[in-house]
Amino acid sequence: MKNLLIALLALVYTTGAMAQSKETMSTNKTLVAYFSCTGTTKSAAQKLAKNIGADLYEIKPQKPYTSADLNWHNRNSRSSVEMKDSSSRPAISGKIVDMKQYDTVFVGFPIWWDLAPTIINTFLESYDFSGKTVIPFATSGGSSISNSEKNLRKAYPKIKWETGKLMN
Repeated sequence: MKNLLIALLALVYTTGAMAQSKETMSTNKTLVAYFSCTGTTKSAAQKLAKNIGADLYEIKPQKPYTSADLNWHNRNSRSSVEMKDSSSRPAISGKIVDMKQYDTVFVGFPIWWDLAPTIINTFLESYDFSGKTVIPFATSGGSSISNSEKNLRKAYPKIKWETGKLMN
């Protein structure tokens, strides 16, 4: 009888704790923000947002990139020029209505020159990420996310970063 009572108390306690955890989790809101030129990162972001039940936001450049802009073989292409200039901050079209509502923000991008495109810096500098967890994710034809992640952590040490993932 004593064992049955202990088992019932444990069940009631864990059920209550689990309900509280679910309630806390449901108040946490997640955003998947992404930058994509060719659609690869967009596809990864859409799948991620759907799987975790997050809101989706596209980081759109004010001036869209053309195929010529993305030609990394051309040293004078827009993307090449931006990536050579660490102070480059391409303008973003549109803003998130209320960043304060999010506790976790996934930030997705294609890897350019082993780094996050400079428009990601524009995004990170446009909002207050205090108290938020930021998780990078990336797509790439051959680079890992480690150098991009290392550089983002170094550039934005006040952000609470979680380990990122390459999503090819």
